[in-house]
Amino acid sequence: MIPRLDARKIAVRDDETLAALRQGAEESGFLTVRNTAITPARMRLVLAAYGAFFDLPEAEKRVVDMAATGSNRGWGAPQSERVDPNANPDYKQVFDCGFEVPGSDLSVYAPNLWPARPEGFHEVIAAYYRDALGVAMDLLRGIAEAIGEERGFFDDKFAQPMALLRGNYYPPRPDWAGEMDFGIAAHTDYGCLTLLGTDGVPGLEVLTPDGKWVAVAAQPGEFIINFGEMLEIWTKGRVKATPHRVRGSAQERISVPLFFNPGFETNVAPMGSGEVVRAGDHLSRRFNETYLHLNKG
Repeated sequence: MIPRLDARKIAVRDDETLAALRQGAEESGFLTVRNTAITPARMRLVLAAYGAFFDLPEAEKRVVDMAATGSNRGWGAPQSERVDPNANPDYKQVFDCGFEVPGSDLSVYAPNLWPARPEGFHEVIAAYYRDALGVAMDLLRGIAEAIGEERGFFDDKFAQPMALLRGNYYPPRPDWAGEMDFGIAAHTDYGCLTLLGTDGVPGLEVLTPDGKWVAVAAQPGEFIINFGEMLEIWTKGRVKATPHRVRGSAQERISVPLFFNPGFETNVAPMGSGEVVRAGDHLSRRFNETYLHLNKG
């Protein structure tokens, strides 16, 4: 069962809500959240901005093609990623932007690439990115409390977050697609917390403990939350990273995940272990395995 929670009740530390939050973190690895600071109307505006970008001619999108960079900033063409090495490259398109640290030589803090069109795209997406960071941080505080840590445990670790905002465009499932072709193949997210807004079109499937794939959907303004490998490691398995995928259907679909991760130097080794695992090393390795233009193998 995937809990459906009210963000306002998380904020006021409602006992029943925190118990359900703990269940979602420890058992299913997924939950949905409504009544955040981002309204349905705001989410529809963001979805429309991404839709207008993906509708541009390919030549215009190529101007901000991340394949020409050493980072994950800008447009990613169909089949430019492969999250499952045993499947074919994913047939979706993406647009990535993230946290910038001027003067940094780390690719996770690289400058963003913004297209000239559609008009207002930069402003709409950058403003959403800023506000989504706040929503994700509020949720992570709730997670900390739900699993028995201090509510502010994560706060200082996210001063310069490796937070990546993505627009995903899934076209109708192609006629040529076979059993090894996916909008995004089965995977677990790499980082800590994913805040996923969608247009309401079904497509996301989550793997249950008994090995079945079940659909998870949310309308604009309600968010699907899941947790990644980094948080599972960091919390000694108290928070679960669950495999999920998008096969695609006859309908096109846009989703907007914010991958919310701590600063590069943060130690995400199991709490109390005395070990050191830098968040940036974990994330960079996983990016290099996934983005084909960064793949060294």
